[in-house]
Amino acid sequence: MTDWTWDDVKEALREVLQEEMGVGHCTIAQKWSGGKLVLQPFDTSLQSKEVPLIMFFKKLVSVREKLRVIEQKLNNHPSLTHEDRLEFQQLITRAYGSLTTFNVLFRDEDDKFKGVSE
Repeated sequence: MTDWTWDDVKEALREVLQEEMGVGHCTIAQKWSGGKLVLQPFDTSLQSKEVPLIMFFKKLVSVREKLRVIEQKLNNHPSLTHEDRLEFQQLITRAYGSLTTFNVLFRDEDDKFKGVSE
């Protein structure tokens, strides 16, 4: 029998949860590392807003993870009909598709948003 420490158990559980939920660590593409998002109003008398890209990236990944959790909850909901599940799944897929604009931020292809594939 293996001598597992509490930290080993926690790390194994973390890995299983990330794999099952389809979440985990995503890396921003190198060319964007250290960059910033600048929001400039049309009215030049108003102040612009700068956000570190890494903060924006983390929020974007968080949105994706929450969409995946919603997707899993809907798919496993006991009282939804097949038609309801299909309708909600289509809405979630369209939401992913709307976020594909931000795929340039992801380093790894597997981490990118995917919408409806033809």
